[in-house]
Amino acid sequence: MNRPGLPKLIATDLDGTLVRSDDTVSAFTHEVLDRVRAAGIPVVGATGRGPRLTELTRNDIRAADFLVLAGGGRVVDQSDPEGPVVLRDERLSSEVLAVLLAELEVAVGPLTVMVEASDEHDAPLWGDYHPEWPYQDAFEVRSRAECLAGDVIKAFARTADHHVDELLAAALEIVPPHLATLTQAGLGFIEICPPGVDKASGLSVIAQTLGVDPADVLVFGDMPNDLPMFRWAGWGRVAVANAHPSLRAVADEVTLRNDDDGVAVYLDRLLSR
Repeated sequence: MNRPGLPKLIATDLDGTLVRSDDTVSAFTHEVLDRVRAAGIPVVGATGRGPRLTELTRNDIRAADFLVLAGGGRVVDQSDPEGPVVLRDERLSSEVLAVLLAELEVAVGPLTVMVEASDEHDAPLWGDYHPEWPYQDAFEVRSRAECLAGDVIKAFARTADHHVDELLAAALEIVPPHLATLTQAGLGFIEICPPGVDKASGLSVIAQTLGVDPADVLVFGDMPNDLPMFRWAGWGRVAVANAHPSLRAVADEVTLRNDDDGVAVYLDRLLSR
């Protein structure tokens, strides 16, 4: 930490970064984030979680002035005293998604596919059952035709024969960025998002709203879906010790693991120096 002063905006991923393996956020982390806000620095929760999980997200990062949800597809300003204001809401065309899935299956074989179609509180994902999906209580079996009946927030896909990183690399060769954004967030599935949607584009909406330059933004993360905001932010890019190798490779610094409150430890030192 050799930059003078403090960043003007701080954004952190949640699962695997701020949130511990037991799905909790420590009292120490909440206290440090409150101190960040008290220092006049807006806090952003930047997550792949969709808007259906907004209340869970707010509970995990109570100090957040803004939320970047669905990997950048939904951006919410929580600082308005009259209530949250949606600054961005993007969807992926079901027609485009149908074509992309068909092209992917020609190249890599049958896909297990799920879609996030609803932004209602605790709405389930729809699609093909897979035993390794970690959130079975928020999942509903639906046919491919039902899943593609309307535009979606994002889609998830995997094959039986590819590691998720291998599938992502193959998909990136097939799917042009003007049709969809592809990433993975550590769930064993690639994620198919609307074109131009990633955490960097979501944070850009907030930065423009606040008049903050990306050079003054500090970010924390752990997975490939955090790569865009790591490339975008200029004040500092900090990976937790349990981060994916691709993120560690572009990080300025590595803090402790999420289970050891790495984000809070880093920010505590930053505020105290």
